[in-house]
Amino acid sequence: MKKINLILLGVVLTMFFATSCEKMEKINKDPNNPESVPSNMIFSGAQKRMMDYVYDNWFSGRQSLVYSQFWAQNNYNEEDRYQIRPGVNNNYFNHHYTSITSLNRVIDLNTDPETAPGSAVYGANANQIAAAKIMRAWMFSIITDTWGDVPYFDANKLKENVYYPKYDAQATIYEELIKELTEAANMIDVNQRAFTGGDMMYSGDALKWKKFANSLKARLALRTSKVSGSKWKQYIDEAVAGGVFTSNADVASYKYSSSSPEQCWFYRGFFIESRNDFSITRTFADILKGVRDTLNNKTHPWEGTVDPRLTMFTTSHNNGTYIGLPYGAVGVTSYTSKAPNWGSNPPMQLRADFPVPIMTYAEVQFILSERNGFSMAEYEKGVEASIDYWAGVSGQAVSAANKAAYLSAVTQQVNAEAVALQKYIDLFINGMEAWSEARRTGYPVQLIKPGEILVDASETTANADIKFTPLSDTKGILVARVPYPTNESTLNKANFDAAVAKLEEGTNNYFSPMFFDKRRSEGPHPANK
Repeated sequence: MKKINLILLGVVLTMFFATSCEKMEKINKDPNNPESVPSNMIFSGAQKRMMDYVYDNWFSGRQSLVYSQFWAQNNYNEEDRYQIRPGVNNNYFNHHYTSITSLNRVIDLNTDPETAPGSAVYGANANQIAAAKIMRAWMFSIITDTWGDVPYFDANKLKENVYYPKYDAQATIYEELIKELTEAANMIDVNQRAFTGGDMMYSGDALKWKKFANSLKARLALRTSKVSGSKWKQYIDEAVAGGVFTSNADVASYKYSSSSPEQCWFYRGFFIESRNDFSITRTFADILKGVRDTLNNKTHPWEGTVDPRLTMFTTSHNNGTYIGLPYGAVGVTSYTSKAPNWGSNPPMQLRADFPVPIMTYAEVQFILSERNGFSMAEYEKGVEASIDYWAGVSGQAVSAANKAAYLSAVTQQVNAEAVALQKYIDLFINGMEAWSEARRTGYPVQLIKPGEILVDASETTANADIKFTPLSDTKGILVARVPYPTNESTLNKANFDAAVAKLEEGTNNYFSPMFFDKRRSEGPHPANK
């Protein structure tokens, strides 16, 4: 009898503890942080995180948009003069790799046999995997084009006990990214949705994702044109055969909203964080105005021709003039009152719902023009597509007559400079790509280099020319890279030291070139191979 009672007591106690544990598990679950998040929501969050951290007033505004000399700072110009803030550099290195972790999670959820069926509710598994791979390739291209050799194969493998990722050669990373984009394009089923919701770029349209994969492949292939023999042409031909952008309807852009907190971060930087720190550069304004740089004896391929995109990219001063800030100049406060005040008179890129472009149809046409020996047909399509695209975004229509007149002026001679300069203009707001292309091609020639004149002596109280004086050495050319984050020197010291040892002079500097960058002061415009 005692034995039976003990057995019954054990059963009751087991049931009690099981029930108590179940209740505790329910109590300990945070309803705001669910254990299982749908794959489309993870992808949507990763998309927004990437866009917010790449296209903002720090990584873009104080880095790539100033390195490409689209923007200049009117208060603090350390970054314009090639001196970044270590804490900011550490943060963005971490932010970008965190985004990749989220994309890897989307791939895992759609690959694992246990979770793939549930994830298929939110879009075809293969298409979700492909879209995540495409965005991951884009993010890695941003990372490697910023710092050079970086962790790739060992990155984001904490679960596999990889705590100290080694740095991989940039040339190898590029080969892998092109390979991944090829695989992603090939696995897409255009007859099924990529996502049923949450995709703020293409609303789940699988065909557009396929075109983006191939177009991005063409971009990365062209980046290797100075170093890869004829392989870059082969890759571009493959991309075209697979299907690239065919109109402005295919443009890869992120659709922000006018409602908080989904607003564009350029808008938030100016009007939520109240940082009216930027304006258009004098260099870029003069390019658009068709004005050559007489201070540095530089030519303009279509001098005297005003670009119809001038009024789209910036606003005028209160007297109707378009004068930008001298890039990286010190002690020229007089220009602050001449340049447009974007805080009080904002251009289109400061709209809360500004659709930030990652890649345009016009860029694809310029890529194809270069692939085909700087062909007129694709070049002209690119110029026209760029004008039409930015007119649509800005809401400023360009008459057929004005567009025809501009096209006539800029097609008198089509060569490496013309294609590079028109691509540069189209890339406005995409500072990272413009900076990378300037490093690859050496164009535009109008970009200010160390030692060149920013302000003429006649415009200064000291009656002396003001020249561009960087705060970090770049060996006389446009800045080549961002130094590795200081955190890496302590958290991943052995691999950091090995990577730095491969840089020029064995130092973590601003002048060691990317593998695709063959510029030198004596040869600023390297030809394709």
